[in-house]
Amino acid sequence: MPTDLHAWHSLLQHHEAIRETPMREWFAAGDAAQRVEQFSLEAAGLYLDFSKNRITPRTFALLMQLADEAGVPKRRDAMFAGDHINATEDRAVLHIALRAAPGASFKVDGKPVMPAIHDVLARMRVFSERVRGGGWTGATGKRITDVINIGIGGSDLGPRMVCRALSHLAGGGPRMHFVSNVDGTELAETLERLDPEQTLVIVCSKTFTTLETMANANSARQWFLAGGVAEHQLARHFAAVSTNLEAVRAFGIDPANMFEFWDWIGGRFSLWSSVGLSIALAVGFDAFDDLLAGGRAMDEHFGSAPLARNMPVILGMLGIWYRNFFGMPTSCMAPYSTSLELFPAFLQQLEMESNGKSVQLDGRHVRAHTAPVVWGSAGTNGQHAYFQLIHQGSQIVPVDFVAPLRPPRELPGHHAKLLANCFAQAEALMRGRSAEELRATGLSDEIRIAHMVFEGNRPSNTLLMDDVTPHTLGALIALYEHRTFVQGVVWNINSFDQWGVELGKILAKPIEGELTGGQAASASGHDASTGALIARARAALGGA
Repeated sequence: MPTDLHAWHSLLQHHEAIRETPMREWFAAGDAAQRVEQFSLEAAGLYLDFSKNRITPRTFALLMQLADEAGVPKRRDAMFAGDHINATEDRAVLHIALRAAPGASFKVDGKPVMPAIHDVLARMRVFSERVRGGGWTGATGKRITDVINIGIGGSDLGPRMVCRALSHLAGGGPRMHFVSNVDGTELAETLERLDPEQTLVIVCSKTFTTLETMANANSARQWFLAGGVAEHQLARHFAAVSTNLEAVRAFGIDPANMFEFWDWIGGRFSLWSSVGLSIALAVGFDAFDDLLAGGRAMDEHFGSAPLARNMPVILGMLGIWYRNFFGMPTSCMAPYSTSLELFPAFLQQLEMESNGKSVQLDGRHVRAHTAPVVWGSAGTNGQHAYFQLIHQGSQIVPVDFVAPLRPPRELPGHHAKLLANCFAQAEALMRGRSAEELRATGLSDEIRIAHMVFEGNRPSNTLLMDDVTPHTLGALIALYEHRTFVQGVVWNINSFDQWGVELGKILAKPIEGELTGGQAASASGHDASTGALIARARAALGGA
């Protein structure tokens, strides 16, 4: 167990020694510049300043020792080797192969995987270029102007986030729309502003049986038929990202337009695969290829850099420090870029679905807290919403600030204001504001002073990139994938399954039948609360 490791016990003792020390003392010291140099690094086009953390060189050394004792390098190498590190599903975890160069030697169960990966990528390039170039048309010969990606979870959040982040590079490509919720409102509101003759739908489901996705796909199918597209022409308006060839064919999609991916790709790590077809359609395949290159650059850094100069390891271990030794239950992602406004939502799934576990690999319960609650939104909006809590709330929330040094779209004077706010928030969290400083301004009302004091000593990281390009975005995503992996290794959990979502899916099927069919809820064996809810819903839906 992680709590049995020598470094864990050393960190517990060290935490007692420094937990009350204000960071501003370290920055007031004569070696503050050395602190920034020691606690910052660059990799794959990203610059990380982690000097505003409640750490000393001793803390940092112990955190790196913990990463080593927990087996992070060994587990990382096992992942890169294609070992079945997803033990509960007996699968390899090789999303890194999806963004590897063609000559890489990744294998699964002894079989090379790169030829199949690059065959799919080549087909994605041809298809996306035909659609964007007007060579692929709808059934009536009209150009495709709109694409709807129908998926959920990893088949939605990743591509949706990337398409939003890189929308400034669309360059005349089709407008992208994403539908995930089984609530019909989302699909209905999307379809009502589109022309079926000029719309293409990507159905993104590995099994082609996902309840929410197939409900939306079937409703979209009916929309095309009602809009005048003949059934035998539906294939002009659909593509599939799946492995279920027979189900795809039965739906009416040409198997030539089915793009495969594999069971060793977890959903939340799948945007690098054919799940990213929507990205290639939105911004062009060359940009998608550059996204892969950015992810690959971070993979190479993660796979080779020593622990103390390894960006994913450093971020992961800082998260361990605050979650397990300071007991901080949440963390905040604050991207100071409207282009990255969906990154916090993407990160929620990545971290909370991966590490929201309480059972170790050996089946025993973890004796330490695992994933924090992840939340956040784009700055500067967050400053006028939840930053009050971050600055003066009773719980301390570590913050990751992410900002491009150049904006995707420029308006004179705007970006300097944005960056000024980003840097000022991080400085204010670290410094705080004392009663003495307030009195020095001439303020004498002690009650007011009490309300205006900022304790400070609140940690943050600042990640900078030159601009929001496919390459830097790819590196950023891969950074947080590997950060999540590092933490899972330390907690000794499987970051690559998600059994917690299964029970609700199982229970939903009979409830749906009770809501729409003839079975009475009272006879179904539900608890009294669920039975009463079903009965009320049946009455509203016109059931017995």
